[in-house]
Amino acid sequence: MPPSVNFVKHWHTEFATTQLEFTMRTTLLFILFIVSFQSLANPYSQGREIKQLPDVLSFKERVKPLNTMVLDRLDNLLPQLMAEANIDMWLVINREYGEDRLFYTLVPQPTFAARRTTILVFAKQDDGTVERFSVSRYPIGELYPTVWDGGTKAQQWQRLAEVIAERDPKTIGINTSKDWALADGLSVGLHQQLISYLPSKYQQRLVSAESLVVRWLETRSKMELEVYPQVVLLARGVIAEAFSNKVITPGVTSTDDIAWYIRERFEALQLRPWFQPYVNIQRQGDDTSQDDVFMGKDDRIVKPGDVLHTDVGICYLNLCTDTQEMAYVLKLHETDVPQGLKDAMGIGNQWQDILTSHFKTGHTGNQILANTIKTSEAKGIISSTYTHPLGFVGHASGPTIGMWDNQGPTPVQGDWQLYPNTAYAIEGSIKTQLPEWDDQWVQIKLEQSAVYDGTTVWYLAGRQTSWHLIR
Repeated sequence: MPPSVNFVKHWHTEFATTQLEFTMRTTLLFILFIVSFQSLANPYSQGREIKQLPDVLSFKERVKPLNTMVLDRLDNLLPQLMAEANIDMWLVINREYGEDRLFYTLVPQPTFAARRTTILVFAKQDDGTVERFSVSRYPIGELYPTVWDGGTKAQQWQRLAEVIAERDPKTIGINTSKDWALADGLSVGLHQQLISYLPSKYQQRLVSAESLVVRWLETRSKMELEVYPQVVLLARGVIAEAFSNKVITPGVTSTDDIAWYIRERFEALQLRPWFQPYVNIQRQGDDTSQDDVFMGKDDRIVKPGDVLHTDVGICYLNLCTDTQEMAYVLKLHETDVPQGLKDAMGIGNQWQDILTSHFKTGHTGNQILANTIKTSEAKGIISSTYTHPLGFVGHASGPTIGMWDNQGPTPVQGDWQLYPNTAYAIEGSIKTQLPEWDDQWVQIKLEQSAVYDGTTVWYLAGRQTSWHLIR
């Protein structure tokens, strides 16, 4: 079954295995129940308007669930991934204001920066657990006790060399990568300092932690999957508000007005967009014959008969969304969307089903793309697929499944295999001719946040199957 928005009934049996875990899970349950209560009473389904958004935790209230989820990942996910990557010790080394982006996925909140030089060490133990500590002047909450008493910078690096020698790891992972930006967070300067203080014996044991980093970033824990639907509900709910007469007055409101409403609405909710929302229009009489996936002129006044499209992304509780939906502005005599647009939406949903049917564990992004194109073409669907992973960032690490400007194989990222418990923006578009517009081409651009559980792709908060209507 899909990750359940109503996770109350699953909580104790799935997560609470010790008294300490029970206490921590109960705390998280209580806090997240506040978030989920609104949506449990009024679940969002298949593009229908949300009458009331889920509650959003204050920054203070977010600390407990965030830190509980981080601790859960460190205790239960990291040992598995380090064993999978064959890495005995992992070093995550940061300088203040030049932090490795990965750093913020490992540390408790509130953490705004690495203090001076912060060195996190993860050491695999014989029993399969992972010892974690820091070699740093300042403590990092309770998650990373420091093994350094302080002193000069040289003494800090010397102490790191000592703790490495004490544990004698066969492989030492560092965050360097030619191909993956988020796995390349170790700066040249810090790398040079590490080399200068390590004995030759351990220099030779340094390896790229690329595979570990990608797997850490792409894998979603059970706790995160219980929270993720709430995050997506917020994104879709604000789109539903924006694509309504609450915001849009035909003949007056511009696409730029709508985009800024979305941005400012998120800011008012204390939610962080990871890119500026945008809105565009397709209109009868436009030249829509081109293949540009972002078809639509900037800042136009909305008029009756227009097809609207928006692209929106937020991050909340360390989880990011990416959503595109479509709306129609009714003409004076109309009470519903033209049948041609209903059919076009249906084709878009059919393309989504084709794509997600080809999600198979072990298949690469390039394989999934090729299979999707083959099946779509066999069914006469003109489609473009450009699906990407979601997680701690919007364009996350994991298998790339097509690019909007490249419908062929993507080297490296497209060759990455599909793993269970990973999240994706199911993103792409279809083109079809609209009878009501004298067979003018129209493009249906859809994107919904989803999770692959190893067998099936589940939309985290439904998907759009009917049009947002504006009168």
